[in-house]
Order: sequence, then C-alpha cells, then structure tokens
Amino acid sequence: RQQKWKSSVSTQAKMPPCDFLPEKYKSYPYERMQQIREQNISPALRTYYKKPLLLHQGHMQWLFDYEGRRYLDLFAGIVTVSVGHCHPKVTMAAQKQLAHLWHTTNIYMHPSIHEYAEKLTSLLPDPLKVVYLTNSGTEANDLAMFMARLYTRNFDIITLRGGYHGGSPSTLGLTSVGSYKYAVASGFGCSATMLPDVFRGPWGGSHCRDSPVQTVRKCSCSEGACYANNQYLEQFKDTLNTVVPKTLAGFIAEPIQGVNGAVQYPRRFLKEAYKLVRERGGVCISDEVQTGFGRTGSHFWGFQTHDVVPDIVTLAKGIGNGFPMAAVVTTKEIASSLAQSLHFNSFGGGPLACAVGAAVLDAIEEDGLQKNCKDVGTYMLLELAKLRDKFEIVGDVRGKGLMIGVEMVTDKDSRRPLPNEEMSQIWEDCKDMGVLIGRGGLYSQTFRIKPPMCITKKDVDFAMEVFHTALQRHAERA
Repeated sequence: RQQKWKSSVSTQAKMPPCDFLPEKYKSYPYERMQQIREQNISPALRTYYKKPLLLHQGHMQWLFDYEGRRYLDLFAGIVTVSVGHCHPKVTMAAQKQLAHLWHTTNIYMHPSIHEYAEKLTSLLPDPLKVVYLTNSGTEANDLAMFMARLYTRNFDIITLRGGYHGGSPSTLGLTSVGSYKYAVASGFGCSATMLPDVFRGPWGGSHCRDSPVQTVRKCSCSEGACYANNQYLEQFKDTLNTVVPKTLAGFIAEPIQGVNGAVQYPRRFLKEAYKLVRERGGVCISDEVQTGFGRTGSHFWGFQTHDVVPDIVTLAKGIGNGFPMAAVVTTKEIASSLAQSLHFNSFGGGPLACAVGAAVLDAIEEDGLQKNCKDVGTYMLLELAKLRDKFEIVGDVRGKGLMIGVEMVTDKDSRRPLPNEEMSQIWEDCKDMGVLIGRGGLYSQTFRIKPPMCITKKDVDFAMEVFHTALQRHAERA
C-alpha cells in the first residue's frame, strides 16, 4: 500500500488523485545507496537536493520514491520524458522489439530504421528529409557542427550566450554557460554573440516575445517595430564584422533557450539572423533538443514559431521519452558531405531505438499532446503571471506551451538574481510538498517548468498552490 506522506511544510493543496499503485521497493536501503554514490559513482554526477531523492517508479506525470511518496514531475527528467513516464504504448513497443531484435549493425537493413526515418522526416518541411540517428543531444550537435564545416568548407560557428548545446570538448565551444566550462582548450572556431534576452538584457519591452506573458518592462515601440530587436541585431552584425572571417560555417541557436531558463528572443530576431548568416555562406542549425515534438504547443518544431526553415535540425531528449536516442535531420546536399569518408555509429538508429521513437510519435498524435501543451501551458503561464504580480521576487514569467521559465529576483527594479540559498529553499519546499521543478539560468536563478506533455489543468492548480505556499514561506522568512 502507498504510504501516507506528511510533509515538513504544511500546505492546503490537495494532490490530484492517481489510480496507479507503485510496486514495493525492494533494493538497497537509502543509506547503502548513499555509500555507493560516494564510492562508485563519479562525483561529476551531482545530486542537488539536501536529501537526494531516491526514485523507484514512474507513471505518466507521476514519480514515486522508495517510501512510496508520490511527486508531480514538472521537470520530466530535464525535458526528456515527453509523453509520460512508462507510457504504455512506448513500453509495449520496446518490449515487443526487445523480444524480436535488439541490435544489428548499420551495414545491414532492418525494418525499424526505415519505418522510423520515413515517419520522422514526414513531420519536417522540405528540404529537411535526410536523417542520421545518434544516441544523445551532445552527439547530435557535435555531428551538426562537423557537417556544417564539411559542407561549407568554412570553420567558424556563431552561437548565442546562454545557449547549451552539449558537454563534449567540441560542443563546449557552442555551450555558453560558465558553470559547464573547464579550464582546458575546447571548441575551437566557436564565437558567442550577445543573447537577445528581453528581460535581463540591455533592451526589451512589453511586446517583444511570442508568449502569452510579456515582460514588465515598458515599451514605446510603434506597431510593427521593435527597438530591442533592432539593437540586438546590431550586436549580431557587430560580431559578424569583428569576430569571425567573411565566410562562416554556421550559426546554432535553440528556438527557446532551455538550460538558461526558457529565454525567448524578440519575435523576428532569428529570421533576420538566419539571413545574415546565409549571406556569409553559413548554414543555420536549430537545436530542437528541448523545444521539439510539440512542446511549444502552437507548432511541432520550435523553429516554426520563428517562421524559419533551418538547414540542419538536431533532436534528442523527448525524441525517445527517456530512451537514449537523438537525430540530425538535414538536406540531401548537406548529408552527402558526410559520405565523402566513412562515418560510423554503432548504436545510432538501432532497432530498439527506432521502435521506441516511432511509438513516441504515435503517442504524441493519439494523445493530442501538442494541443495539450498549448492549452495547459497557456493556462499555467497565465496563473504564474498572477504570482509574478503578487510577489516582488518573481521577476519574469515566460515561455510557450509547456516550456516555461520563472526568473527570480531580489526586486523587479534591479532585476538582480535571487541569491542561491533563497532559491534553494523555495525549491526544497516545493519538493517537500510533492512538486518537482528544475533550476536554470546563468546564476541558477530561474525555475524551469517543462513537465511530461500529458499533465492536466488540475495538476497545474495543485502546483500553483504549492508554489504560492513556497513563495509565502519565503516572504515570512524574509
């Protein structure tokens, strides 16, 4: 039986019912798990809560710990569980394929890769019709960089500050978040330009971004004009004219920045930036690792919200609902550049991964998850905006669909990041009341809300009550 759980934080919020009962936990005691963690698991793999969670089972938007406590998962394994934990359709597809054929090499044909390649590329606009399957987002972005350089015969790639594109020695050049950097040479030929962040950056107003919630910054732009966008584009041109050669390999950007806390650019920024890059012979790469597969609600791919068609698209995380898989989708011409020599991937595009990927696409369509992202995400954004108006420390609420950021500040005038200890206490309180959310931003000052795409409005009501209680507790402590 599921244990009744008394939180150390009192809340009136009632967790929505769930008819799923987890199995009894039968592994090592908690203390033994902690010992193993310290002795045998790399310290680079950190746990962040004061008392790390020991999770045991998952069901759709719910997670259960070793004592049977239930949590509403609003972070989805860092935006990875797209259709729901242990979604029955995806689980069944994996089980069926496991009993049939686990693995074979890419030098043979097997049905899964062909069925999946056709299904996936049918969801992308022309000419993005050729896919190379890999195992992780870092690997996909690494390959996208390589292909951009091979195809253009240029070397330099531009990225935006605050962007996260992977942790390998080469993709660390694209990743512009200081806490991920190491003091060794990495990422040659990558240059980061100013992030067009309309909340924290030097320019921004109340009409800039494609979101139901705008910044509290005032805006004097006339209709159809955006002063902030023009200023950020001038900075982009300045980078083109001073930092890189006359010819480029490419430009990579997330449609909405993920690790940096759902940062959105002015509406026309990417469209204009793509033009400037292509004028210099570069290709445009859209990193859809977090924004793809309907998460933004209005469109299936994040780049579509900017009215652009990239030359290369990278996919990971939600593509497999937690199964390790990723993809690079591009044009026939760019894909051909990789065929000049041998390029091999042992596990990319294996039968199991492709069966899982195909089931994820079916579940998104059958469960109406893109529409759910739009409806439930918009509802949550508007509810969060009410909390922003009520609490001085809630500086900005932003995002689209179920890709949401809540940036915390000491006060709205200074926009100074809320200190880490205060962020951590609010975060811990939410966890103690049964809601798991993420952290992000350059100063770890933004709460990241990117749940499984199956959450409901009742889940949102519960989460908002919990967050409200945590904010009130902060006010009382202050």
